[in-house]
Amino acid sequence: MKTAQSVDHVVIRFAGDSGDGMQIVGTQFTNTTALFGNDLATFPDFPAEIRAPAGTVAGVSGFQVHFASHDIFTPGDAPEALIAMNPAALKVNIADLKKGGLVIANKEKFVDREIEKAGLTSNPLEDGSLSDYRVVAVDLARNTKEAVDGLGLSLKETERCKNFYALGITYWLYSRPLEPTEKWVEAKFKEPYKEANLRALRAGYAYAETVELFHSRYEIPPMQQAPGIYRNIVGNHATALGMLVAAEKAHLPLFLGSYPITPATDILQFLASYKAFGVQTFQAEDEIAGITSAIGAAFGGALGLTTTSGPGMALKTEAMGLAVMTELPLVIVNVQRGGPSTGLPTKTEQSDLLQAIYGRNGEAPIPVVAACTPADCFEMAIEATRIAVTYMTPVILLTDGYLANGSEPWMVPNVDDIPEFPVTFRTEVEGFKAYGRDPVTLARPWVRPGTPGLEHRIGGIEKADGTGNVSYDPDNHEHMVHIRAQKVAGIKVPDLEAHGDEGGLLVVGWGSTFGAIRVAVDQARAQGVKVAHAHLKHLNPLPANTDALFRKYDRIIVPEMNLGQLVKILREKTLIDCISIPKIQGKAFKVSEILAAIQHHQVVEAK
Repeated sequence: MKTAQSVDHVVIRFAGDSGDGMQIVGTQFTNTTALFGNDLATFPDFPAEIRAPAGTVAGVSGFQVHFASHDIFTPGDAPEALIAMNPAALKVNIADLKKGGLVIANKEKFVDREIEKAGLTSNPLEDGSLSDYRVVAVDLARNTKEAVDGLGLSLKETERCKNFYALGITYWLYSRPLEPTEKWVEAKFKEPYKEANLRALRAGYAYAETVELFHSRYEIPPMQQAPGIYRNIVGNHATALGMLVAAEKAHLPLFLGSYPITPATDILQFLASYKAFGVQTFQAEDEIAGITSAIGAAFGGALGLTTTSGPGMALKTEAMGLAVMTELPLVIVNVQRGGPSTGLPTKTEQSDLLQAIYGRNGEAPIPVVAACTPADCFEMAIEATRIAVTYMTPVILLTDGYLANGSEPWMVPNVDDIPEFPVTFRTEVEGFKAYGRDPVTLARPWVRPGTPGLEHRIGGIEKADGTGNVSYDPDNHEHMVHIRAQKVAGIKVPDLEAHGDEGGLLVVGWGSTFGAIRVAVDQARAQGVKVAHAHLKHLNPLPANTDALFRKYDRIIVPEMNLGQLVKILREKTLIDCISIPKIQGKAFKVSEILAAIQHHQVVEAK
């Protein structure tokens, strides 16, 4: 009799060719798990090549899910189970699997031709190289063919159903219900593909339940959650929804001008479906047209938004300076990826921070904010908009591929509870000056084109303070440079807080390193290390208390997915010798890597 083993968390990874449907089954497993009530975090991993040769390591696509009966912050360091659809998927991912972990291998693909394409010299199912793991080989092709027999599907169409067979196996293994995926299949597919996928899913579940290959299944109880409505949210979708809500709170129409680029394109695609909310989306012919159309929309009285990744940011540079010069509200979302140049389009990195803060000709300061989790992309999109319309300035929102493609449960907020920041357009003629400034924010007035009596000059040539006329006066230029910098430096942002101990070691992070740092700090504190975590979400300007907080600690380390860009900024602003912990592999930090850095740099008190 098979037993059920209760555990508090599990990490699994689906891996196969980019055409094997790993992202589909990973997403379905995630959605089902979210509905079941577990906390979760995911990490989809896409091949960099659009269509790499089937069966090669370059074409391997993966999807990792970490789910638990308690709060979690990362997709997990190492999976306990690996579903490998071919030898290449096994080769790419086996090193990450925990010793003693489970390998579910698609047996029919482990033949000489496929083994050779994967760059292996022998069959890993037979050569003893997997002796450290529990291996279950399943003939997915034959079993799926038997499940869909009689539906008139071709061999190729039958092959496409095997991912649902594998999904059915994992649903039984981890005590997940079939109903959410069954409903999705029924809504997504037409006959005979609907019936074929349903049969494959159910057959995989029944197979795992009846064969003797699996001696036990795992139960992961739901977590105790605060009351509310929850949904699984992907980072890019959270950014899009945040911009949508921000436009509503500012009482502005939203205009997105963008050129498709991995991994930011999904924001454009997602917002294009919200025309009913007055959203206008424009797929431009290039990056420059994308941002300049958004600047034009801002001039016309809309909330301007443009989305991109690092290479696109480089092309938008001059137009970003134009937005600084014209002092118009604009949100620029940079979903960072590995660089430089084309770099690693489907891999994550944090190497655009210096570009965001300094990467323009002339003195062109722009506020920079960063999201720290997929759900936080929603909050930081609203924050970026608040800053943009309050201070009449472009704002850069940094996310990255890890956040953009990852997901987590999100308690859907009551939109009425989100504070409004309505915009007031200037209509009064008396005393109008195009570059007259609010005494508190230093923002210039926002005037819709065509407002009678408020016509004014606009453009990228230096303006005279007050009138906005073209000016080449040296003193005025220096004054305007200073006042634009003063406006950004004076932006009110929340104080920086530390989680953990006061004194000892401080781990400072930004962006998507949040989860790994938080877990590592908590583990280190449980081991008796005196350590705390401070996470920067406002990078320009920094929180006003940054220097004071840092000086409470004896040593500061900064893990980031670049060669130490935040460290340069912190050293400049605080004159404190922060220690860089760099990683630049196209992969996110593991908890174990940051824990090792904490242990290495911990402050040992003299006795």
